Amino acid sequence: MTDVRTAAWRALGTGVRLVVHDGDVGAARGAIETVLDAVDRAYSRFRDDSEIVALNAHAGDRVSISPLLAEAIAAALRAARVTGGAVDPTVGRAMRAIGYDTDFSLVASDGGPIELRLEPIPGWAAIELSVARREVRIRRGVELDLGSTGKGLAADLAAAAAYTASGRGGVLVSLGGDIAVRGTPPPGGWRILIAEDSETAVDADGEVVTIDTGAIATSSTTVRRWRRGNRTLHHVVDPRTGGPVDSPWRTASVVAANCVDANTAATAAIVMGVDAVGWLERTGLAARLVAVDGTVIRIGGWPEPDAEQPEPPGVTGSKGGAAEDVLEAIGDRRLASNGAPST
Repeated sequence: MTDVRTAAWRALGTGVRLVVHDGDVGAARGAIETVLDAVDRAYSRFRDDSEIVALNAHAGDRVSISPLLAEAIAAALRAARVTGGAVDPTVGRAMRAIGYDTDFSLVASDGGPIELRLEPIPGWAAIELSVARREVRIRRGVELDLGSTGKGLAADLAAAAAYTASGRGGVLVSLGGDIAVRGTPPPGGWRILIAEDSETAVDADGEVVTIDTGAIATSSTTVRRWRRGNRTLHHVVDPRTGGPVDSPWRTASVVAANCVDANTAATAAIVMGVDAVGWLERTGLAARLVAVDGTVIRIGGWPEPDAEQPEPPGVTGSKGGAAEDVLEAIGDRRLASNGAPST
């Protein structure tokens, strides 16, 4: 009999779901909470005492930073490099300009009109990072926001910590739909419901895939939306304009060897628009794109729905050693599909 236990709670302004196969769920949860608290203190834009808020306030100066923030900035710079700037950490001011200046639960869904003066973001070349010295300097006027790659990194770190604390078996960690797994999966693999909103119930109808290793992330313009006057805004910023991206894709889901890479590719696909298909094909990553009209495009071996697969424990989805200049696919990847509801 399969021993699978779950836990769910909220942290970092989003939902956290933990699935443990043949391990200690309590110890795993405690390890995750420790990681997420450290992440919050290091690079949350929404707490005045975080490192990144202090760093943004000292733009132009060389600032000493913690190992965690150094790792997070390094991951963001790598994402910018491999996506040609489609995913860029210097979007902080742009995020504030469009009204995403506090935890999303506090962003009014419908507010008064705002005057938007959009301009291209400064770009990742405005960041000078020394990981060895744990020092960083950002150009004056630049604000960092590590929301995209930072969440993927948090999922990777949380899964690694949970697996170590659990002592055996395997773990799956979902952080707002950014999903990382470690250890031995349940029989049949980890089942993941692909949904535009990570808050969707895991037993809802929809397309389900299974993975044994690696990570999966979903980026979407249909959630984290708000209105200001007669304008509808969302959180995926186009670095070329500084405003919410106008994309032919409403959702992108990607499987990769780690969650940073999966999140990077999913976000980049939304921003790249029509160029995303060719770019994803060149990366070799399995991906699923949903157009604004609902048309679904599957790339890199993402399977067609198949309702005849077994049903191991599931989760809603929206750390391998990644190469420096490429996004890393899962080696010998087994990506199966199951159209049945997740359990």
